[in-house]
Amino acid sequence: MANVKVAVRVRPLSKKEEESNATNIVEIKGDNGLSIKNIKVNGPESVGDKHRERVKYFNFDHCYYSVDKTQPNYAPQELIFQDLGTEVLNSSFDGYNVSLFAYGQTGSGKTYTMMGNPHELGVIPRICEGLCSRVDDFEDGVTFKIEVSYLEIYNERVRDLLAAPDDVKYTLKVREHPKEGPYVQDLSRHFVTDYAMVTMLLNKGNINRTTAATHMHDASSRSHAIFTLNFIQAKLENGMPSEIVSKINLVDLAGSERAKYNFSKDRLQEGANINKSLVTLGNCISALAENSMRLTSSNSVESLVSDDGDASPSPRNATTATTKKSAFIPYRNSLLTWLLRDSLGGNAKTIMIATISPASTNFNESMSTLRYARRAKRIINNAIINEDPNVRLIRELRLEIDRLRQLLSCASLSSSQNSLVHDGAISKMLQENEQRIDQLTEAWVDKWKEAATIMRECNVGIRRESVGVIVESELPHLIGMDDDLLSTGIILYHIKEGETKIGRSDAENEQDIVLFGPGIEQQHALVENRFGNVTLSPINGALCAVNGMDIQESTPITQGRFHKSVIHMDVDNKNTIKLLCYLQ
Repeated sequence: MANVKVAVRVRPLSKKEEESNATNIVEIKGDNGLSIKNIKVNGPESVGDKHRERVKYFNFDHCYYSVDKTQPNYAPQELIFQDLGTEVLNSSFDGYNVSLFAYGQTGSGKTYTMMGNPHELGVIPRICEGLCSRVDDFEDGVTFKIEVSYLEIYNERVRDLLAAPDDVKYTLKVREHPKEGPYVQDLSRHFVTDYAMVTMLLNKGNINRTTAATHMHDASSRSHAIFTLNFIQAKLENGMPSEIVSKINLVDLAGSERAKYNFSKDRLQEGANINKSLVTLGNCISALAENSMRLTSSNSVESLVSDDGDASPSPRNATTATTKKSAFIPYRNSLLTWLLRDSLGGNAKTIMIATISPASTNFNESMSTLRYARRAKRIINNAIINEDPNVRLIRELRLEIDRLRQLLSCASLSSSQNSLVHDGAISKMLQENEQRIDQLTEAWVDKWKEAATIMRECNVGIRRESVGVIVESELPHLIGMDDDLLSTGIILYHIKEGETKIGRSDAENEQDIVLFGPGIEQQHALVENRFGNVTLSPINGALCAVNGMDIQESTPITQGRFHKSVIHMDVDNKNTIKLLCYLQ
């Protein structure tokens, strides 16, 4: 178990704050201390104010002063990544789920810290770059797989930021898996192999993200964005398979801002929804902090009792420690907290970056953020290494085999009849376990070798979705489907740039796509791909149809993601061959 790690970053004064003659009221004390001047207590000490704090102090895991670049304690983007980003990478390679999210008022520097700009990259691009570079430099014999998804929560509705243009909608549903927890149904996940692919997807999602001008910021993020990396690593070491999975959630929360009288109806509505989710997040943090403090105090009482031997706690303390119920955690009151359930008190290592303004005009908002961060620091998460169940079973069987061998060696020292019978039973159990380990290990190795070869050579991603399996490909392709009810497989054919020949295996010239059937000609059809424009041309009057219409000449088959061309070969015979055209 470990507490949520909290860092605070102070941004420079904005032009609006400078024009309003705001002063800097925040100072950094060392590496983890921060003080903020209480502007509500001014002037000399009076009778009513002498007991009030003129300066409020806070302590966090990290405090970054990014106000003045000329100061020696200025914290650039690189320092944020070195302290927090490298910890995310180390935990992910160890097999832990990791969450990093930024919280603060509108215009406090959350998106700049997380995303940055082309000249000063933020934490998210640097983490992605570091992950891909570590994978490239890793030792041989280890197989990696990285999948990316990107969503936003706007007005309590979920949208896929990486969906195709004709599938942009806010109707994605949040479901709950009995073992894996909350997930977004129909959210696209994209297989990536290098940092360039990750950057392309990240930029695409940022362009689609909802922004608007507010009182504090001209391009304020009006939605919560969650960028997720599903990272899988597998290897075979000393005959023992190892497969661990890490889920990295990188969250840029929408900023809180007080409503103004001149806000439009849309701004008021989206502000209300943002505040609703942030208030729910605050309630969850408060309840989790309370439970963590209660757990800590309970453990302290137990340790005192164990140290004192037969001593027992007082009835009052015993009642408080055992009968007081844990605070209810309202995860389901908001989609944001529901999706981040594991990040808050669950199976994840969590880091929070709180961003504040140093301006005296934003004293109330900065104090609210600091109190928020102080409560989050008390949360205790229970992160565990995520291991494949079959791999865990193999390891447990290996331990059981070692135990049986020890029993066998002890039994062989005795010459009694009973020991001989017991010796035979142990030998049988030992042999069965060894055979089971060999079968599981061989199946695991074959699965990864075959999947890795396909994905590497064909640029294909394979993933499980509910009770089905989804095959993803970034290249234009055809999927062959047989009308025969006994046929249970499908074949994916990539459409290469140029010409793709379709025909029989006994054709004079080798065919790229080989089909079988009584009506298939030796050279049946030709598919041409010219800069993304794909056409189908029958050869010598061969029977072809597109979407049920017979064709005699070259016909375009360029289609979108959901409207796919159905190509029929041998339409006059019962054994029809269907090809579904999927063009990206």
